[in-house]
Amino acid sequence: MFHIALFEPKIAPNTGNIIRLAANNGCSLHLIEPLGFDFEEKKLRRAGLDYHDLSNVTRHPDYQHFLQAMAGKRILACTTKGSRPHSDITYQADDVLLFGSETHGLPDEVLGSIDSTLRLRIPMIKSSRSMNLSNAVAVISFEAWRQLGYAGAN
Repeated sequence: MFHIALFEPKIAPNTGNIIRLAANNGCSLHLIEPLGFDFEEKKLRRAGLDYHDLSNVTRHPDYQHFLQAMAGKRILACTTKGSRPHSDITYQADDVLLFGSETHGLPDEVLGSIDSTLRLRIPMIKSSRSMNLSNAVAVISFEAWRQLGYAGAN
């Protein structure tokens, strides 16, 4: 299955929702520190409900450690600055879907290190800036999972 990575997430309930999502679609979730909240925060636990035990969550102390752990995997930047719609790529089983923080997105140095053809965006009407992080993760991860035939689903 593929990987979801959050670059320095700031809002505990979003991360909790994504923990629950990852538990339900079989993804591994990677949190790249620093986090904008305490990992034991009540809002994080509440949003994730009882899915923490069913999810596969790894914390990385920084982006370089994350890159080392993901060596050899294709990293797709999921960003409002993407060059192509998220549905216009063929996903692979071990892809990494990398999302930026709620407040700043992915930094320019991270975006610049990822080929422009691997920078994905969710189509939105022109007057919109962005979607909520947990909603964006759901939209893109479920498209990837759909393309993989909903592997592991009942």
